[in-house]
Amino acid sequence: MTGTAELPLGGYYMDQTLTEAELPIRMAAFGHCFRTEAGAAGSASRGLYRVHQFSKVEMFVLATAEQSDALHEELISLEEEMFSELGLHFKTLDMPSEDLGAPAYRKFDVECWMPGMGRYGEISSASNCTDYQARRLNIRYRPSKAPEGKKKAPLQFVHTLNATACAVPRMIIAILENFQQEDGSVIIPEPLRPFMGGMEVIEAPK
Repeated sequence: MTGTAELPLGGYYMDQTLTEAELPIRMAAFGHCFRTEAGAAGSASRGLYRVHQFSKVEMFVLATAEQSDALHEELISLEEEMFSELGLHFKTLDMPSEDLGAPAYRKFDVECWMPGMGRYGEISSASNCTDYQARRLNIRYRPSKAPEGKKKAPLQFVHTLNATACAVPRMIIAILENFQQEDGSVIIPEPLRPFMGGMEVIEAPK
């Protein structure tokens, strides 16, 4: 009953000590998410945009402090590449500190144009949480280079990063609304056609 797959992915490495050579560790998981959406009453009370139960593919990374900034850029690049290939019109926002949750040191949001709402709506995000989560999960690593006069380098907490690859309900909204034609049919983006049995258009039976 978690809100995102990053929780079990992080928990998989709980209380473990890794070597620097093992990092970064890149993971992804498909999970069913459950959220109260507290405080959001009335903001999107109908449709698929804000729901209490949905499915999502989440990316999660364990890294060293030196790697985490570059990996954050990598995660947002992966999201932008995917949404570009789907032909969606979107913008990427570098979020201000007042909009960050407690774990996040920096976060990018991706918002896609949604004609039904007449505005951009969030479809993805990517956060660098530095060592905030790792301290609670007790995930550490030993640097490969020891300080002068020491046999071993002291243990360090890993940095954790997370990013949404696909939140299914909002992706459905983005595709249906942006590719719907005047007659009600929906053009299927080319990258998805192999998974639709070769169909190019979704339309009502004639």
